[in-house]
Amino acid sequence: MQLSITHTTRYDYAPPVDVAQHIACLRPRTTVVQQLLSHQLSVSPTPSQCRESVDAFGNQRSFLSLQIPHDRLEVTATSVVQTRSLDMSAVALPWEQAAEHFRYRADAVYDADVEFRFPSQHVPRHAEFAAYAQPSFTPDADLHAATLDLMQRIHQEFRYDSQSTEVHTPALEALRQRHGVCQDFAHIMIACLRSLGLSARYVSGYLLTQPPPGQPRLVGADASHAWISLLLPTQDGATRWCDFDPTNDRWGWGAPGDDYVVLALGRDFADVSPIRGVIHGGASHELTVAVTVAPLDAEADTGHTLFDASPAAAPVAPSQTQSQSQSQSKASP
Repeated sequence: MQLSITHTTRYDYAPPVDVAQHIACLRPRTTVVQQLLSHQLSVSPTPSQCRESVDAFGNQRSFLSLQIPHDRLEVTATSVVQTRSLDMSAVALPWEQAAEHFRYRADAVYDADVEFRFPSQHVPRHAEFAAYAQPSFTPDADLHAATLDLMQRIHQEFRYDSQSTEVHTPALEALRQRHGVCQDFAHIMIACLRSLGLSARYVSGYLLTQPPPGQPRLVGADASHAWISLLLPTQDGATRWCDFDPTNDRWGWGAPGDDYVVLALGRDFADVSPIRGVIHGGASHELTVAVTVAPLDAEADTGHTLFDASPAAAPVAPSQTQSQSQSQSKASP
């Protein structure tokens, strides 16, 4: 499937910002189930410096430096990707055996994936996560089956509520209140898996949504999405990442489906925020985010023009099954 993604982020500042430094993580990855065909990043006002780099997790990042006063910042990433589904099976393996693989041993060969076994900024270690995971991970339970059961329990027992949490809401708080957004559900599931000694990582990306029957696809009405990835053994004797989306109760190798787009990977949201930065000035700001994910030939398929649902001065409401945050901090005078 060929998908077109347009992700626009706009900050309106009052009073104007004097100088600003930003890092954008908006370039989709090329993976075993996804190929990046094109990508363009547009920034207004034009940065005095723009530099590309790859972080420790293989994500492409853009460093943006703005050295002139500005009352608005608009960043638009336009990408086209080719996606596919991967059909393969996991080896039946007790979850305890998989956890043992990542246990430290003196003189053992270093495995980079062990980094996703430890606590991180938004995924702390706590006994309540292990207790929540325990009904799924009974003694000698198959790793894949147990993870699937955990995902389904989160999907069934937690309520999606876009107004209930924010980017800094602790995963433990979201676990206790049993509601949140995809970001919260991903952090909770990762915390549960890591509490058992398993290697799990956070995936940021997009999901193709379908408009109601007979209705046109709305430009800007989508949102970024988040799910998790767990390292599992495969039939060929190797290991491979298997993705689980507790928000939508879906899973698959490399991605939960060919309607998903992988943007970035990390330990948690802090590693993959679409845009983050530091500003000097701009006592207050309004954030507007508009995301469109559509088949490349959407207009030809539907016979409809794509309608714009992202007015310049109004934030766009995320879809019911997608919502991630973006962050910005103010420098001290």
